Amino acid sequence: MKAVCNCKEKRRVFKARRTRNIGTGSRVWPWAPNFPPEKRGGHKGNKESNERVLINIAGLRYETQLGTLNQFPDTLLGDPAKRIKYFDPLRNEYFFDRNRPSFDGILYFYQSGGKIRRPVNVSIDVFADEIRFYQLGEEAMERFREDEGFIKEEEKPLPQNEFQKQVWLIFEYPESSSPARGIAIVSVIVITISIITFCLETLPEFRDERELAVSSRLDNSTAPRPSLTFTDPFFIIETTCVIWFTFELIVRFFACPSKSEFSKTIMNIIDIMSIMPYFITVGTELAEQQGQEHQNGQQAMSLAILRVIRLVRVFRIFKLSRHSKGLQILGQTLKASMRELGLLIFFLFIGVILFSSAVYFAEADEPESHFSSIPDAFWWAVVTMTTVGYGDMRPVTVGGKIVGSLCAIAGVLTIALPVPVIVSNFNYFYHRETDQDQSKTDRLLSGNFPVALRNRLLSQNFHVAKRNRQVSFPNLGLRLKNFQVAL
Repeated sequence: MKAVCNCKEKRRVFKARRTRNIGTGSRVWPWAPNFPPEKRGGHKGNKESNERVLINIAGLRYETQLGTLNQFPDTLLGDPAKRIKYFDPLRNEYFFDRNRPSFDGILYFYQSGGKIRRPVNVSIDVFADEIRFYQLGEEAMERFREDEGFIKEEEKPLPQNEFQKQVWLIFEYPESSSPARGIAIVSVIVITISIITFCLETLPEFRDERELAVSSRLDNSTAPRPSLTFTDPFFIIETTCVIWFTFELIVRFFACPSKSEFSKTIMNIIDIMSIMPYFITVGTELAEQQGQEHQNGQQAMSLAILRVIRLVRVFRIFKLSRHSKGLQILGQTLKASMRELGLLIFFLFIGVILFSSAVYFAEADEPESHFSSIPDAFWWAVVTMTTVGYGDMRPVTVGGKIVGSLCAIAGVLTIALPVPVIVSNFNYFYHRETDQDQSKTDRLLSGNFPVALRNRLLSQNFHVAKRNRQVSFPNLGLRLKNFQVAL
C-alpha cells in the first residue's frame, strides 16, 4: 500500500512540475516528446550521439542515430539549424516530401562515412536532385558523377591578357555577356543567309550560266569566255558572309589562349573549310581572266574542280553547332556510337551481298527480270533493307518475292539492333549536359561573384532551363527569387 502511494505521489509531483513549467514558459522539458533532439536538455556526450532520430520521407519512416547525422555538419540533416524547420512537433519526427527510394542512398552516405551509392531503381537525374537538396556537398556530387561514368568537365583556360580575355569571352562564350550574345546572334544570321544563298543560286531562275557557256565552248573554241560578274547579287551576299566569317576566325585566333589547340579543334577546321572555297574560286577566276590561252581539257578540269570546291561550302551548316547544345550532344552521341554504327554498316554489307545474290539467281530465268547482275541488284537490296522501297527495281517471280520479303524483315531487325545503344548514349550526354548546367548554377549561388554578373548568369540559366523544360532544375526559380531578394 505504501509503494502504491509513493508512485501516486511521484506522478502528482511530476504533473505539478510540468504544469509549472508550462505556466512559466520554460523550454527545458527533459522528457518532452514534442521537441527535436538537439533542443532537449539533459543529454550530453554519448547519450546525445546515441539518441535515435525519426525521419519521415513522404510517409516512409527511417530511424537512425543523431550521431550518424552529426558526422557531416555542413549537410541538411547534419546541421541542426538547417533541419529544424522540417521538424514536426506533433509526430516528433522530421518530415521531407521527397523521393522515397533515393533516401536509401542518402542515409547510406551518413552511415558509411561519406560513400555515395545510387539505388538501382532511381534515375541519375532524380538522385542528383536529392544530393543537391540534402546539401551533401560538391565533393559528394563529384564522386557520384565519377561512379556513374560522367566525364569531369575540363577546365577551359583563358588568356592572361585582360583585353584578350574579354575578346575571347565575347566570341567564344555567348552566355558570358550581352555583347557576346549579340555576336552569336549575328553569326547565326550570317550562317543562315549563307546557306540559303547556297541553295537559291542553284535554281534555274538564278543559275549561273557561265558553266553552260564553258560547256558549249568545248565544242566551239571561238565562243567568248564569260567573265566573273562581281556585281552579281549572289556574289555580293557571298562576299559579305565570307568577310564576316574571316573576321570572326581571325579575331578568335589572335584572342585564343593556345594557338596549337585552336588549330586542332574540329569546329575551327570547319570554319577554315567553309571560307576556303570562296578564295579558291575567286583566285581561279581571276587567273583565268588574265590568261586567255587555255586548252579545252584544262577548262573542263577547272570547272570540275570548282564544282567540288563549291560543294565544300555546305559544311557551313556545321557552324551552327557552335551555338546549339542539341547539335553538340548529337555529335557526341554519334562519336560515342561509332562502334555500333560500324556494326550496322557491316551487317548491312553482309545482307546486301546475300540478298542481291539470292534475288539474282531467283530471277535468272525470268525474261522480264530487272536484275541483270549481282552488282546491279545491290541498289535494290540497300533500299529494301532500309525499308525505303524505291520501286524502280522489283522481283516478279515467286522466289524473288520471297527473297524480297526476307530481305525487308532482315533489314528491320538489323537496323533496330543498335538503336537502343545509340539512344542510351544520347541520354547519357543529355543528362551530363544538364547536370553540368545545374552544377554551374550551384557554383554561382555559392561562389564569390560580382552581384551583377551573378544575377545575369543565374537568370540566363533559369530561362534556358525553363525553355528546354529540363526537369533537373526544381526550385531554381524560387531559389533565384530568394537569392535576388537577399541581395
